[in-house]
Amino acid sequence: MGKIFETHAHYDDKAFDSDRQELIGTLLNHEIGAVVNVGASISSSKRTLKLVKQYPFFYGAVGVHPSETAELEETGMAFLRDAALQERIVAVGEIGLDYYWDTPEREIQKYWFVRQLELAREVELPVIIHSREAAKDTLEILKAQKAGEIGGVIHCFSYSAEIARECLNLGFYLGIGGVITFPNARKLREVVQEAPLERIVLETDCPYLAPVPNRGKRNSSVNLIYIAEEIARMKSISYEEVVAATFENGKKLYKISNL
Repeated sequence: MGKIFETHAHYDDKAFDSDRQELIGTLLNHEIGAVVNVGASISSSKRTLKLVKQYPFFYGAVGVHPSETAELEETGMAFLRDAALQERIVAVGEIGLDYYWDTPEREIQKYWFVRQLELAREVELPVIIHSREAAKDTLEILKAQKAGEIGGVIHCFSYSAEIARECLNLGFYLGIGGVITFPNARKLREVVQEAPLERIVLETDCPYLAPVPNRGKRNSSVNLIYIAEEIARMKSISYEEVVAATFENGKKLYKISNL
């Protein structure tokens, strides 16, 4: 059995407060070889730094999710710059636009999205992009900022095959999670069938978006097997092939050479 790369988790989330240490302690037994814990606010980025220091197979991303950008200011950006330079911090994220919740106002989201893209370029780290119901503006900003030179992943990809092609053309990876196992995920299935395996990475976004057969429950990296199995079925290849390829993709995305 190959090792699985969890490219997007939130183990600092309060949903894990009761059993965080025990659960993380079981991940290696479930063939989880690497985890990237992703910041979504200043406080969660700080908690991510602690997790990375605590667990040798954890890596981190620091950034502020679009829905949290009302809190951002220059002191927060200074913290993110320092945090991004710390050991085993491998990305700036999650950053982007969220028009589903649509708060704070879109101009604030866009301003801090651009600022965090500029930070990623400065510290030479890839970006983790959160984009929900905001495909047009996300792509416009990524193109204007020449984000293809920065590199990164569109996390929890939720758009059409046409938008996926544009993201792939920019050089981005597509983060595929539990939604691929949902019966109503027709659009995402089209994306996964069309996208080359070498541009797909596995993620849970745990504690959110648990795949079938655990839909609705608290998610964890243990559920990555169901995502890999579904991709293998859809692409008519072996589970082992999906796991091996996506592990290499995770290493390339986050520029981790010593795994």
